[in-house]
Amino acid sequence: MIRVLLVDDHRLIRAGLRGILDQHREITVVAEAGTGEEALQLMNRLLPDVVLMDLSMPGRGGLDTTRRIVRQHPGVGVIALSVHSDELYPTRVLEAGARGYLTKDCEANEIIAAVQRVYAGEHHIESRIARRLAMARVDGRDTAFEGLSERETQVMQMVTSGHSIQTIADQLCLSPKTVNTYRYRLFQKLGVNNDVELTRLAMRHGILDEGAPSPPHGAGE
Repeated sequence: MIRVLLVDDHRLIRAGLRGILDQHREITVVAEAGTGEEALQLMNRLLPDVVLMDLSMPGRGGLDTTRRIVRQHPGVGVIALSVHSDELYPTRVLEAGARGYLTKDCEANEIIAAVQRVYAGEHHIESRIARRLAMARVDGRDTAFEGLSERETQVMQMVTSGHSIQTIADQLCLSPKTVNTYRYRLFQKLGVNNDVELTRLAMRHGILDEGAPSPPHGAGE
């Protein structure tokens, strides 16, 4: 029996994942966690075989939680779940020690396959993500974004997706002032002057789809 811990701050997503996993007789969900802190506590108590880990959570993020789980419980396989398909996120998560990466719109049978393969000690990366990672290596794509922290990456993704400062603050449990501090730090690190330039840079590096909406000039000022 493969024992799985679900980690996501949205109850509906956890319920959906549990519904998928419970249909397989070799897999059982031993617990659910809504935060990274709760996940670490459950890890020490339950020692599951596989963890399905949401990356975008308020408080302790999924990337930092993954690092801690891998360091404290190296035998546990972590599979990251994310809405992001660009290569920056899976690269960072795999470097942190995760064995799998899935987007939240993947097929149910791929979730089952990922859990089984990771439990067996293998890696499982969603096929379209694996292709993007391979192409990024072939293209020799510049890695300007790799020096960003996890929180800077979260803020960058939300800014370039057109979210307001207040929305970002609410979702990440930060103050608007702190969000703006991260935002201006991004400008300095990446050599841009505003949100529009940041968005264009993200598009050029494949971090943001070309069809994504651009924030208005001066957004968040």
